[in-house]
Amino acid sequence: MGLIGKILGVGKAVERVGRTAERVSEVFVPNKTEKQKQEYQQYRASLDQYAQEFTLAPMGLFNSFVNGLNRLPRPMLAFGTMGLFVFAMINPAAFSLRMVGLNQVPEPLWWLLGAIVSFYFGAREMHHFRSNTIKIPQNLAPMASFLPMIQDGALDPDYNAALEDWRKQQK
Repeated sequence: MGLIGKILGVGKAVERVGRTAERVSEVFVPNKTEKQKQEYQQYRASLDQYAQEFTLAPMGLFNSFVNGLNRLPRPMLAFGTMGLFVFAMINPAAFSLRMVGLNQVPEPLWWLLGAIVSFYFGAREMHHFRSNTIKIPQNLAPMASFLPMIQDGALDPDYNAALEDWRKQQK
């Protein structure tokens, strides 16, 4: 088939007619690949904008230390509770004596301890909820490099795929 087209010289003409028909059809039905590229670029641009808005300043040594201290109560409570079970099995008499002592603590003091612990964990949870740190995977960045719509990491509003295609064909 290709040989006959070369002999008769109609291969190029048919190819040009096909490209023209494709371009005319794209006027009525958009190219899905181009549309997906443009949607992806809009999506990436909005994610990049949000990432810039929510970036946090680097923390100093004191802030890192206090953050480390803030992370200690939960593991200490968990391991301490398991330690009570071990202590009860190792020395039941001493464990019973300490539980009797805890039984002597007045009820308002237990309410106060519950309020302190729940406010601590509630404030910690609220802090993480409000800071809303967004982690954007950096492995998506190389995918954007093949798209000509992106100029220095931002969406180029002057980009026109059809015009760029036409310019390439004119060269």
